[in-house]
Amino acid sequence: MNRYEELHDLLKRGALFKLVCGAGNEDIREVRRLATIYTLAGAAMHDLSANTDVVVAANEGIDIAYRIAPSLNKNIPIRPYLNVSIGLKGDPHVRKAKIDKAMCTGCGECIVACRQGAINKDFIIQEYKCIGCGDCGNACVFSAIEFIHRKPDFEKILPRCVQLGVETMELHAVTEDDEGAIHDWRLLNSVIGDNFLSVCLDRSVLSNKRLIERVRSMYEITGKRMIVQADGVPMSGEGDDYNTTLQAVACADIVKKSGIPVMILLSGGTNSKTGILARQCGVKANGVSIGSFARKIVKKYTTLDQFDTDLDLVKEAVSVAESLVIANMEAISG
Repeated sequence: MNRYEELHDLLKRGALFKLVCGAGNEDIREVRRLATIYTLAGAAMHDLSANTDVVVAANEGIDIAYRIAPSLNKNIPIRPYLNVSIGLKGDPHVRKAKIDKAMCTGCGECIVACRQGAINKDFIIQEYKCIGCGDCGNACVFSAIEFIHRKPDFEKILPRCVQLGVETMELHAVTEDDEGAIHDWRLLNSVIGDNFLSVCLDRSVLSNKRLIERVRSMYEITGKRMIVQADGVPMSGEGDDYNTTLQAVACADIVKKSGIPVMILLSGGTNSKTGILARQCGVKANGVSIGSFARKIVKKYTTLDQFDTDLDLVKEAVSVAESLVIANMEAISG
């Protein structure tokens, strides 16, 4: 089988676990370590920022996983697919926080709230770590935090990412901008013509009807190569309970009932309960994408300086990550 056929087979079996490193996450060390851990844990795809340095880091992490796999008695059945994500203005996945020093009182609540450790003691946002989750803004009662959208020249960057091994791409289109969504979707189609393309959508600004209309319009362009990443509540997966993941399953159910023959990934608030809840609700998905929760459970390992040289630490991190992968894959594919 070629790589498209392999990915198609994974999706048809409901066996795709996608690690979401974060569309805005440009922390090279974290991405490399996440790629190592989750490749060994069974993730078949890594979702990355559309940044060539990040793509290189993910490839390095995968190569490390292959190198140490024999020592950990692990078998990697398929080299993980690399996916890069781009987003429209207004989509929370691709924005960056910025602190207005004139409004900031230095209370420190934003530092406490930031899950990525992206705010330093001088209240400056380290953009390479910021994923645009909004936690800092929610914590600031002085309205000192705003969010900005950076849109690089994707027509130049995306082909470079392909040259570095990227095989699939995703458009984050959680906005009301139908015209912009179709424009960027056509751009992705022009870059990736022989493998799957994914669109990440939720119902925060779109009604159920408009969501399905957008899916249908995109399907007319891409056809059978289309994946819908049905986002419940974007970047809300810090908790590990059924309520946190409820909207991910509900959004997937709406897409499924539309009858449009797309592949569906559960996302947005996904955790160890996602596959179980989907199965209980009779929602048949083709896989699961997990970001915030997947990163959270291994964070104590990825932040340690000795991680790269301590095989026992890697083994422990892989065990934690593997439990998450198995819990979801057994429920979805079974």
